[in-house]
Amino acid sequence: MTESSEQGVPAITGTWWSPADALTVVRVPLAIAFVVVGDAGWRIAILAVAAATDLADGLVARRWGGSRLGTFLDPVADKLFTACAFGVVLVSGALSPLEILGVLARDVAAAIAFVATVLLRRPASIPARLGGKAVTVCQLLTIFAFLAGSALLRPLAWATAAVALYAIWDYQRVALRDQRPLGE
Repeated sequence: MTESSEQGVPAITGTWWSPADALTVVRVPLAIAFVVVGDAGWRIAILAVAAATDLADGLVARRWGGSRLGTFLDPVADKLFTACAFGVVLVSGALSPLEILGVLARDVAAAIAFVATVLLRRPASIPARLGGKAVTVCQLLTIFAFLAGSALLRPLAWATAAVALYAIWDYQRVALRDQRPLGE
């Protein structure tokens, strides 16, 4: 059974698995493939499929409902893919460790905040924010610039870091106001 949200869009279902979760899970082997495949062309294809599944799982969840597992699984799959992709960038030496940390600042902050809420036995989620979505787009563009050998790689990395800092501030600002129990 699907609960309905205030906007009339299907909300999280009582099921442990939904069609959106199948799209989310695809990003796990894609993350591994991104690391082991050495060809930039194949990595661009993997990046495109990962981005498409990230977009599609959200659309499917909003259209037909998501699951409680999906609210946990989606950010984990996203962070895993992002960590693997930027691990490749780091190992290549194309960006410094500080630049990689800046690009991943929002993800690091989110992971620390999640662990803190679990340790405090108050796990919660915060609704997606525009700043967070912008960070994701900037991260994808930065990875693409790396794969394309673009001179824009470093400026994109710094721009992504700046957007990440804004997103961290924005999430913190609304955390207490919009916080809700995990899985809702």
